[in-house]
Amino acid sequence: MFVSCKRIVIIPVSLSLALLVASCDDSKVSQCQRLVLAVNEGSALVDKNKGSQVSTSLQLAKDLERVTKDIKELSLKDPQLQEFQSAFVKYFDSLSQNISKAGRALGSAKTAEASPTGRLAIQKARGEIDSSLTAATKSAKESDALIKNLNEYCSQAEK
Repeated sequence: MFVSCKRIVIIPVSLSLALLVASCDDSKVSQCQRLVLAVNEGSALVDKNKGSQVSTSLQLAKDLERVTKDIKELSLKDPQLQEFQSAFVKYFDSLSQNISKAGRALGSAKTAEASPTGRLAIQKARGEIDSSLTAATKSAKESDALIKNLNEYCSQAEK
């Protein structure tokens, strides 16, 4: 009877230790999962807030700054994933800045007076909005390829 009680205690403790070690695993797969989750969070924010108003655009820019920081702070050991990490940091940082710039320009256009000076302010804002959105669109196209490459790399890790 004494031996079976020992086994009852040893088995759960061993299982707990195995799960603890597995959860601390920093394999390529777990690193991929952490990076993909962070990137997906940023992408979901963009999808959710497309075409939003000034205040929402400015909040989106702040949220993307947080996502950028979160991605930057991931401690990835795999050199290829570190390259992806760096590229996504640049992408979300650029996107955040462009959305913020477009949001501020839209806000200044909305508050412009109905006067010749106001018309100039609106034209200037329109130029800033167009250039910001063009840059954001270009970044988004580049990120599509980046996401595809990340998914391919991470799917190789699972094989």
